[in-house]
Amino acid sequence: MSFAELSDEQLVHKILETERELVRAQFAHSQQQLENTAILGNLRKAVARLKTETRTRETAAGLRKNALIDQHAKSFAPVTDSSDAGAQEKGGFLSGIVDKLQGND
Repeated sequence: MSFAELSDEQLVHKILETERELVRAQFAHSQQQLENTAILGNLRKAVARLKTETRTRETAAGLRKNALIDQHAKSFAPVTDSSDAGAQEKGGFLSGIVDKLQGND
């Protein structure tokens, strides 16, 4: 599926999810736990491509920059796996990372 086939809301949600993946990968890389470092570049390029598509749509509709992101970001609910569910309840995905660093698993 190409980015052009996504609705505006799906496109914004894809940007936000890809940015979250990038942050996770950067953190894993900083902890020397990332096996394939090429994923960092791939994720950065994916975010850039998604944002380019978003800006193209905004320009075509005569909207200001980041209007679509501002409009649809509030409806974004990040997908969590079962290991991340407890961290979400306690205050976000970073709280799980802090617990792991402190040995509070």
